[in-house]
Amino acid sequence: MSATFPSAEWLSLFQQKLNTDSHYAQVAKAWEGDMYFVIEPGGNLTQTVIMYLDLWHGQCRAVEVVDEISKYSPAFTLRAAYPNFAAVLGGKLDPMQAMLTRKLDVKGNMGVMMRSVPTVLDFVRCAREITDSTL
Repeated sequence: MSATFPSAEWLSLFQQKLNTDSHYAQVAKAWEGDMYFVIEPGGNLTQTVIMYLDLWHGQCRAVEVVDEISKYSPAFTLRAAYPNFAAVLGGKLDPMQAMLTRKLDVKGNMGVMMRSVPTVLDFVRCAREITDSTL
């Protein structure tokens, strides 16, 4: 099952995937931190989309497409133009390389992110598995 990124349908399917993937649950069991995806216009996307994910110990407790970035104060904010998110989700851009080259801007504790590379990579694997392959 797949959905088009970015959409409320994709976000809901991603939450379901994270909560039913036993490998992710194991790899992310120590992760504590919610996040925003801020997808900026580019390609076919004409307006900014903000997605909220509440991640806690290998589970995704809540997701929401939000209108105002001030609604939550997540531990991490991942910001990029749509083409860069699409490249990561389409497997054309390594997520860690995207962060290190600022194609994917990360706000939050980079030490936590760098110590959690297996969690980050498995999180991206789950996202790729539910993303429509037309990216």
